[in-house]
Amino acid sequence: MDRGSNPRGPTTAFFKRELLERKERFLFWGYEEQLGVLMPTWRYSVELDPDKTVKASLRDASISYKFTVETLKLIKGKTIGEARNILEGIVNMRVAVPLRRYRKKVGHKTTVSGPGRYPVKVAKHLLKLLDNLQNNAEFKGLDLEKLRIVHAAAHKSIKIRNYLPRAFGRATPYYDQLVHVEIIGEEVG
Repeated sequence: MDRGSNPRGPTTAFFKRELLERKERFLFWGYEEQLGVLMPTWRYSVELDPDKTVKASLRDASISYKFTVETLKLIKGKTIGEARNILEGIVNMRVAVPLRRYRKKVGHKTTVSGPGRYPVKVAKHLLKLLDNLQNNAEFKGLDLEKLRIVHAAAHKSIKIRNYLPRAFGRATPYYDQLVHVEIIGEEVG
């Protein structure tokens, strides 16, 4: 890296060039500049027809990624009313979420044929997200009876790292994996 022609050290032109390169890197990785501060920009993983679809997202939620994936598989393809009934059943522990991928050493439940769990915290967060989706649909003027969830995805966000102090001066790390959730509903029929 060229630090300028000054033998005493870098010049101001070098720092300006370095700042510009950093800014270009941040813009490439999804950051945009607002009031001189680089802020993250959020995008959806799919783009559908904006006239017939409505979107809602939940960012940096402290919920289980694995249970979020399984619960979203359960409500995808359903109407908002059906999805709300399923999520309220999970909160009241009447409906179990069938585990398809993350299923090792999990007990079977009577409401599903196989292993299942009741992820109450995930269901509460998804109910709030469903309310947001419904309000966005009302604002756009879409028919709520014809609205189906066509896309539901969870993505891993940052990992918050912390430490538990242990005996004899040791420490054990523990992590909190945050989750991004996005739901897209489409007016069908």
